[in-house]
Amino acid sequence: MKDSLVFEKAFKFSIRIVNLYKYLVKEQREYVLSKQILRSGTSIGANIKEGLYSQSKKDFISKMNIALKEAAETEYWIELLKETDYLKKDLSDSILSDAIEIRKMLTSIVKTSRENS
Repeated sequence: MKDSLVFEKAFKFSIRIVNLYKYLVKEQREYVLSKQILRSGTSIGANIKEGLYSQSKKDFISKMNIALKEAAETEYWIELLKETDYLKKDLSDSILSDAIEIRKMLTSIVKTSRENS
């Protein structure tokens, strides 16, 4: 599992989220929603990483499920930032597409892990 595709995607996504946070604070002067998306968007990869080193199958499923919920929350913040004109459509669509891809991967991991436990 050290070459986890979902972790690699989540890590790259976290980098995009950190850069988005910097943009929102410096360019848009938005301080509240930007912290929310920074927290949830970077938490996805952190929980996946924890799950990869879990002590049990139950712990693994729990961490992946938390990452899944954080991915869903991050989608919400992206949509809200778009609808409130803090993000342009092309940027929000691109980052939202990445979030959806990670969420779908995590949904599959959680479902398969539950079926095989």
